[in-house]
Amino acid sequence: MSTTDASIDPQLTEDHPSRPRLKTTVLAVSGVIIAVIAAWALIAPETAESTLGSLVTRIGDWFGWFYISLATVVLVFVIYVGVRYARVRLGDDDDRPEFSTFAWASMLFAAGIGTDVMFFAVAEPASQFLAPPQGEAGSVDAAREATVWTLFHYGITGWGMYALMGIALGYFAHRKKLPLAVRSALYPIFGKRIRGPIGDTVDIATVLGTIFGVATSLGIGVVMLNVGLGVMFDVPQGIPAQVGLVILAVAVATVSATTGVDRGIRILSQLNVVLAILLALWVLVTGSTTFLLRAITMNVGDFVSMFPGMTLDTMAYDHPADWMNLWTLFFWAWWVAWASFVGMFLARISKGRTIGQFVFGTLTIPFSYIVMWVSIFGNSAVKQIADGDAAFGELAMNQPEQGFYSLLQQYPGAFFLVGLATFVGLLFYVTSADSGALIMANLTSDLPDSETDAPAILRVVWAVATGVLTIAMLVVGGIVALQYATIIMGLPFAVVMILVMVGLHKALEVERTNFDAARLSLATHLAGQEIQHQLSWRQRLSHAFGTVSIQRANERLATVVVPALEEVVTEMESQGRIAHLEVRHGDADTPSSAELVIGEGESPFVWSVRARPGPAPSYGVRMIEADDRTTRLDVALPSGGGYDVFPYSEEEICHDVLDHFERWAVAGTLTEQV
Repeated sequence: MSTTDASIDPQLTEDHPSRPRLKTTVLAVSGVIIAVIAAWALIAPETAESTLGSLVTRIGDWFGWFYISLATVVLVFVIYVGVRYARVRLGDDDDRPEFSTFAWASMLFAAGIGTDVMFFAVAEPASQFLAPPQGEAGSVDAAREATVWTLFHYGITGWGMYALMGIALGYFAHRKKLPLAVRSALYPIFGKRIRGPIGDTVDIATVLGTIFGVATSLGIGVVMLNVGLGVMFDVPQGIPAQVGLVILAVAVATVSATTGVDRGIRILSQLNVVLAILLALWVLVTGSTTFLLRAITMNVGDFVSMFPGMTLDTMAYDHPADWMNLWTLFFWAWWVAWASFVGMFLARISKGRTIGQFVFGTLTIPFSYIVMWVSIFGNSAVKQIADGDAAFGELAMNQPEQGFYSLLQQYPGAFFLVGLATFVGLLFYVTSADSGALIMANLTSDLPDSETDAPAILRVVWAVATGVLTIAMLVVGGIVALQYATIIMGLPFAVVMILVMVGLHKALEVERTNFDAARLSLATHLAGQEIQHQLSWRQRLSHAFGTVSIQRANERLATVVVPALEEVVTEMESQGRIAHLEVRHGDADTPSSAELVIGEGESPFVWSVRARPGPAPSYGVRMIEADDRTTRLDVALPSGGGYDVFPYSEEEICHDVLDHFERWAVAGTLTEQV
């Protein structure tokens, strides 16, 4: 049996183009919407800024509770899926990860977090210390909570959203062989209609959320890079310099995107993480080391104890609306907007990992880095303010792009640190931009399989479009305008995420039901089998310890297995069932195979067997030589692995088929109930 669920329409898994082709509707509609918004921002910036601000206020009033509830529900759901379906693999059961753990961790982090982590690692703790949502500003409690709020906004809740989309997209693309697109995750709900307007609508919402989320990060990035270049080379701060940086970064991102995941993005991600860690360690070693180590320990403890209360805290009785819009709601909307983009990228690089490995990795590896980075820089900023540097506090809160570089200038080798931070920021920018261009190009393309990317020219188009939108939003009002746009564009995709959870759970429950039914059927078959093998025990022993050539296995399949399957087909047809047998004949070097199909439509019963060459077992009797080979007649199981039916008689083959057929019938009944 194949790992591809029979409930998936075979036409959807087979009707892929032989090469990438455009989704013209998705590309045209999303392109027009983006162009209109960008033109509006450039032509009437004041009107655009006031309108965006008004919409955000209404969304915060009416949907703030929804964002907060959704973020918590997604995290709980992801942990539940990671535990309940831990062994399900994002791919076929014999697939294994393509990238090493370090390369994988570097790419998921670099794609999931950009220059903004540098921006907010100083700006948010300083702001929460001097202007907390509740409590006394500048107090010890405010100091303790300042860094914890940053960890909360950058922590496991947001990565839970990334993990949700990564699991769903990886599962349906790599395991169920559907297109690597958000619409595929909705197949259990909408069925074949994902190929029509419903699927196009989902992809359009995904593209819009992605480009505004990426543009926000890139806008923050160019503002910070402008400051860094100003510190080192007196480059003036303002729109002209930032536009130049956008053009430069888009050009570099274009080159990186066209080199693909295996080279450009992987190498830049690993370099990025290593340099960022060196920067943080320099601040730790040359700064207040003992204080920072105590603070990191305390931050972890405070986060663990405070998280359950923070995750659903809407601050209903003393509601700080402006604070919520600029912090928690903005971050949750930002994570939502990035979820599809990062989720697709994570799915793209995570083929072969189990759901358990994926969930554990995405929730712990990036967060460990966040704890290190935010605790070092955030606590350093809070301590400097608490020690009496009020000017630094005002700068970090009101001009956050200045705060990070101002802090670095307090340490030895300031010029070197600023240069390294600027370079790291550029790498963060590039890894976000090229990943975004790659994913948006894939979203607007119909691809032959999950490992094929869209043409390079389309990735260039999206890199340029992202740069234009970033410039437009900077002209409107800089970072605040980008934050507003992210909150607005994240709302439609938040609804899509709910549907994704429903569809993913339904599909995984079907798979679990099928696995349990198969295990029960196999156990019953092994415990209750009363038929004796036609081969004598001496012949069976000889088969176990000897070797079987491909030709001999092919002969056994042709003379025993195929006649048995023909008898089953004849009997099924006599009972009015549709059944057919497909046999692929091999030769001395080519294995044969046979596949029995009973029924038709979306979920037929399939029993397949093939001659599978492999190393001969030694059982500890002697050393295995390189040319010691044997051939099995393997029947594949839906749960992975298989068993050898070479010694089976015709009668036993028939009974084995019926065992699986009964299991399939029971599973079909249970699936309908699910």
